[in-house]
Amino acid sequence: MEHDLGEEDAEQFQRELEAIGLEIRQPAEENGAKADKADEKAAEPQPHVLVGSADSLQLFLADIGRHKLLTAAEEVTLAKAIERGDVTAKRRMIESNLRLVVSIAKGYRGLGVPFLDLIQEGTLGLNRAVEKFDWRRGYKFSTYATWWIRQSVQRAVANHARTIRVPVHVVERQQKLGRAARRLEVELGREATKQELADATGLPLQHVDEALGAAQASVSLNQTVGADDEGELGDLFADREAPDPFDEAEESLRKQGVRRALDALPERERRILELRFGFDGEPWTLEAIGHELDLTRERVRQLESQALARLAALRDLQTAAA
Repeated sequence: MEHDLGEEDAEQFQRELEAIGLEIRQPAEENGAKADKADEKAAEPQPHVLVGSADSLQLFLADIGRHKLLTAAEEVTLAKAIERGDVTAKRRMIESNLRLVVSIAKGYRGLGVPFLDLIQEGTLGLNRAVEKFDWRRGYKFSTYATWWIRQSVQRAVANHARTIRVPVHVVERQQKLGRAARRLEVELGREATKQELADATGLPLQHVDEALGAAQASVSLNQTVGADDEGELGDLFADREAPDPFDEAEESLRKQGVRRALDALPERERRILELRFGFDGEPWTLEAIGHELDLTRERVRQLESQALARLAALRDLQTAAA
């Protein structure tokens, strides 16, 4: 399907891309194509994105296909150069991942935000990911960038897919209220009142009224979004409390490492540590574990100490072997 862009849209797209350091050029005319190619070979290669014509989006999509995907080693090399302030390396990192932006943006079409705007917002998220990427942590850049791109696109949908623009702080209150409403409905067996929502969230009743009144969006908040319809529009409101993806990944890897270590323990000791440190949810008290395993509180404490001593010994052996 073709996307016919007017001059104003094309100029806006150009400004957005220039803002993150991408060079913009007009598509070459047919009678000057050979001369342009000769000039390009003579000059040092510069990243660029084709915009500015009636079929700018098609040209843009075709242009990003020229850039090869990066290997893990290339990502590390570029990330190191970016830390030194290498603008060319930053451009290459961005251009090599623009296909990821388009892929994610496709999942949010039809929600009131033009596809071009989704790509623009996703590109800004990609730029942010490039600036914050820490190659020392050993993760693939695309995994890290996906989080930033999706957050940027989702924020655009939450902000723009409305007849009346709602301030971001109100949107964030709506998300907080939504979480509380779902929890209270389960606990109470009915829909929570405004006062109960205010008590649960700590928000003044007036703020609850404002947030709920502003939730009348021009599209259904239950409309599915994402490439595989994995979520709903109402889930897209930005959350300032959302953890950094690096921190989430590190926590996951840490737990995986601990679980591998626990596998070396006897079954009862392993279960005590799993419960004590909340591997399956909230941490348990010694009394609760004793009741679960039919042991006294003191016996649970002894087994916990014994298990921790075993883990310490295993760690020392691994350190010595290394």
